[in-house]
Amino acid sequence: MAEITAQMVKQLREMTGAGMMECKKALQETNGDLQAAVDELRKRGLATAAKKAGRSTKQGLIGALVEGAVGVLIEVNCESDFVARTDEFQDMVKVLAKQVAAKSPADTAGLLAQPYDGDPSMTVGEMLKAKIAKVGENMNIPRFVRYQAKGVLSSYVHPGAQLATLVDMTVKNPATASNPVFKELIHDMAMQVAAADPKFLDRSAVTPEFINREKAIQRERALAEGKPEKMVDKIVEGRMGKFYEEICLLEQPFIKENSITVTQLLADKGKAAGDEIRIAGFARFKVGETASAEESAAE
Repeated sequence: MAEITAQMVKQLREMTGAGMMECKKALQETNGDLQAAVDELRKRGLATAAKKAGRSTKQGLIGALVEGAVGVLIEVNCESDFVARTDEFQDMVKVLAKQVAAKSPADTAGLLAQPYDGDPSMTVGEMLKAKIAKVGENMNIPRFVRYQAKGVLSSYVHPGAQLATLVDMTVKNPATASNPVFKELIHDMAMQVAAADPKFLDRSAVTPEFINREKAIQRERALAEGKPEKMVDKIVEGRMGKFYEEICLLEQPFIKENSITVTQLLADKGKAAGDEIRIAGFARFKVGETASAEESAAE
């Protein structure tokens, strides 16, 4: 049997991230063959990961990236805040955000099948399973969005990186994008999306299913309050106005000055910048939203 040196164990640890004793055992079992030991640890990592794959992942981070006209939000989950705060986990999220921007996977399955930019010798899926084996916690990537801007992109990451947004805003004069008025506005809009959690840009974007569900809720509520049947439809329409103010970004009160709406703010800032400023789109991710939705559906 080949002699297993401390240097060999150290090298295998650096290559795999596995513990010292696991590395030594793998080298002994493979007679000092480094690549075979890596493969052996991968096999064990896959087995260990499979045992943990069913455990709940409600912690994690949102990675946000803007590179030119491309913006990315990606959610990477783990089981504890302790793991989410480690440099290794944070670096992994950054690499994955850059990979989504550069490689444009179609969906999470496509991303998991791609070679991992941080170590092309393994896929993203294999990398995750290796991390699971190393730290002893389940991890997953439930979603990402890769946004191609129509105008200028800005992102906002709330302290702790468990909430992040992207906002896409258009102008008619390209020079406006460097105007301090515009820069402040687009930052404020990214924060608006984070704080006020709009679901749609304006009323025209609200889906019929969303509208019908809310109308049914408000109708039942009015009847339960004892409102006259002949007045219920009118009451529902009145309450729907308030509903649109909550879910449509352009109708929301501005978080820094709630006496004006976002629409009014855009008009005022556009006048100050000498241009027409519009919001083309937005995205908002908060850690745990997908897990909560899945649990609600299961119930």
